[in-house]
Amino acid sequence: MSLRKHIPNIITSVSLLCGAAGVIFAFSGRLDRAFFLMLAAAACDFLDGFAARLLHAYSPMGKELDSLADLVSFGVLPAMMLVNLKAAVSFGFPPIAWVPAILVLFTALRLARYNVEESGPQYFAGLPAPSCGLICGSLCYFISFEPASFLSLWVLNDWFIPALTVVLCALLVSRVPMFSAKFSLKDPVSVNRKRIAFAVDLVLIVAIVAATGLNWSMVILLGLVTYVVMNLILAALKV
Repeated sequence: MSLRKHIPNIITSVSLLCGAAGVIFAFSGRLDRAFFLMLAAAACDFLDGFAARLLHAYSPMGKELDSLADLVSFGVLPAMMLVNLKAAVSFGFPPIAWVPAILVLFTALRLARYNVEESGPQYFAGLPAPSCGLICGSLCYFISFEPASFLSLWVLNDWFIPALTVVLCALLVSRVPMFSAKFSLKDPVSVNRKRIAFAVDLVLIVAIVAATGLNWSMVILLGLVTYVVMNLILAALKV
């Protein structure tokens, strides 16, 4: 096999390394650097699929490697960021601080199901692992830079992080259909309308964050929370 066929796997391997390095920074208390590495992993997660399609370099090994990279970068890393954020508030590692660790298990279950079940290009079954990871990562980043903000007062109490963990775990393994944000003219108009509505919401979120002077990480956090809420409402209405 030529070198070009290995390019997607090389990119995926970089994503895996970013996730592993991010875990180290998370336990060092540098949640900011951990989040930047998660963003780098997310970029690689997008690029490896793009490269695979462009080079026609699909392989069973690539699929498995991609899941392993996602488990580290969007399962282990965000879980450890939440664990260390909670530990910083609790001045140690009491049992409640380790509750976010169960995200690793549910992310693994989510990725395993994705590997063995066929899913269409228009919808995901349940919350995608990268979205879950970025919700946790952006939240930790925001709190680390805005410890006195209104959101920090909620997050840094005893119940918020464990409750968030339970909600995210439930969404990961749920069957709630969540539309893919990738536009395609080949997809039904109804799906693309949802994507356009989400894009408009993102523009509004960017404008609000810029106008209020909030940290830029709120764009990612509010954008993904909007994505989840939007899909839950659409699923409830069966639209």
